[in-house]
Amino acid sequence: MATAATILHADLDAFYASVEQLLDPSLRGKPVAVGGGVVLAASYEAKAFGVRGGMPGRQARNLCPQIIFVGGHFAEYQRLGDAAIKVIGDFTPLVERISIDEAFADVAGCTHLFGMPAEIAKAIRQRVRAELGLPISVGVARTKHLAKIASQVAKPDGLVVVDPEGELEFLHRLSVELMWGVGPVTKARLAEIGVLTIGQLAATPGWSLERLLGPAAGEKLANLAWNRDPRRIRSGGRARSAGAQSAIGRKPAEERIIRPTLLHLADRIATRLRATCRPGRTVTVRVRFADLNSVTRSVTLDAPISATVILAELAEELVRAVLADHPNEKIISLLAISVSHLEKHWDLELELPLGLQDESRRPGSRLGIARWAADCAVDKIRDRFGRDAIGYGSVMLGISRSVPDEFRKLAEKDL
Repeated sequence: MATAATILHADLDAFYASVEQLLDPSLRGKPVAVGGGVVLAASYEAKAFGVRGGMPGRQARNLCPQIIFVGGHFAEYQRLGDAAIKVIGDFTPLVERISIDEAFADVAGCTHLFGMPAEIAKAIRQRVRAELGLPISVGVARTKHLAKIASQVAKPDGLVVVDPEGELEFLHRLSVELMWGVGPVTKARLAEIGVLTIGQLAATPGWSLERLLGPAAGEKLANLAWNRDPRRIRSGGRARSAGAQSAIGRKPAEERIIRPTLLHLADRIATRLRATCRPGRTVTVRVRFADLNSVTRSVTLDAPISATVILAELAEELVRAVLADHPNEKIISLLAISVSHLEKHWDLELELPLGLQDESRRPGSRLGIARWAADCAVDKIRDRFGRDAIGYGSVMLGISRSVPDEFRKLAEKDL
């Protein structure tokens, strides 16, 4: 593990809303939300009123009557996001982009060219502001996890450098919700045992955390609480998963909402899996309820899949299992699918028609091959005439989606 603070985490502040304020100066200093039926992103002025991404538009207007909704300039989001990452890449080749507006970088090998890590971070911030007109916060630390926390502490538009000698003092005074992997549910569970800060988490016995959160999550958080994070920067590596999510506002947990949404997400993900020839074995869904608590379920298959309908059907089964386990939850606000354990080298193995119950979902069965072949035909049509040239009727002609497809494409990334 590195002994010096050379890992940077750079995160563009309130990115989508900041771009809108950049494009329309009359919006600067005003509460702005990108979206309509659902808040896709909010400016800091809107966040001060409690407005958050994923919130229904009506709720946002109740919290902040003067809020200004804008439709979004998605091509500009992509252009400016790419440009910001390019600025970071001018200082070091070791850049790991984790979304459209944030990235990690390791500057250990370029200090002789550009100065100490803190100086490099300052230079990145100055260039992004001068060349793109956007605010960006940067955290500098010895590990990826601590660098990401430092960038959150630095917001808005700031820089925080964590000295290795004082990293635990810095880390342990912060709230547990700043940790990677601590969402509303985990935060609430930790609060039940009196754990509110990372320091309190670090002092909690491992067996207690494992009993509360499960062995994997308990061990992971215990290590992160002591800043034990051996992960390195992965620049230009192949993705280990592919996923997409849909914030749908407050909608009833009914088939007419769930099925088209999951099919749309599956279509997006499976198209990417086929384009890279990397089917996956593990399917995971996430369901977020009206109170913003989320539940995940996953299944690992015998054979990897990349067919749209197979992925959608598996995801629907998992979502139904979640809802069955939470019968009192009648409203959902987000659905997500991810596929992991991607195969690097894969040959389709044909299967005999044995009348198995899940035969239609087995990629090597007659129907499984037919579904995959149909998807490949759809891919060719879209490659030639555009994505909107063909699609699934229940998605294209079904419920109107409050989140534009352009935003979905930007949001799709490794989960």
